[in-house]
Amino acid sequence: MGPAKERADAARNRRAILDATAALLSEHGAEAVTMDRVAAAAGVGKGTIFHRFGNRAGLLHELVAESALTLRVAVTEGPPPLGPGAPAGDRLIAFLEALARLVIGNMDLMAVYRTVPPHPRTEEFHRFWRDHITALLGAARPDLDAEVVGRLLMDSLSGPTVPDLVRSGAPDRLLEAVAELVRSVLRTP
Repeated sequence: MGPAKERADAARNRRAILDATAALLSEHGAEAVTMDRVAAAAGVGKGTIFHRFGNRAGLLHELVAESALTLRVAVTEGPPPLGPGAPAGDRLIAFLEALARLVIGNMDLMAVYRTVPPHPRTEEFHRFWRDHITALLGAARPDLDAEVVGRLLMDSLSGPTVPDLVRSGAPDRLLEAVAELVRSVLRTP
């Protein structure tokens, strides 16, 4: 027997709550994301949010998990070059660009996310990304220490450079640099 199917009203409430949270983050920043404001914006009772997500941290984690799951499905089942079927190097460039876009598109959320206790699935997602990058690097450049180089590539998206470039209006410059960084790693000496 599989997981219980979500009731239609529960699914609507879940979507309304997540959309309201994302809108508050986007329009007013992290300080605007309170349970009272989210409830009012979503048109639900505060108890509905607590029942579904537990607390503010659970709500924020759910937003991050939603983006991470979408990217994971694209990597495992989507069309090439992000999904299966493309050469490892092309997939690696596509993946790190997609990961950079995820970080860029969720910058405020990521900043808040780092201030709350880790979600139980955080390590699962990070392990998947690390394993994916390691496998692609290993296939494209078997002469490299794919695990360490892959972690360094992934870490490049978590430092202050990403928010600095995005806030200065240069997200395209960032995306071009990420692609160039990966291409430089892929070049055989």
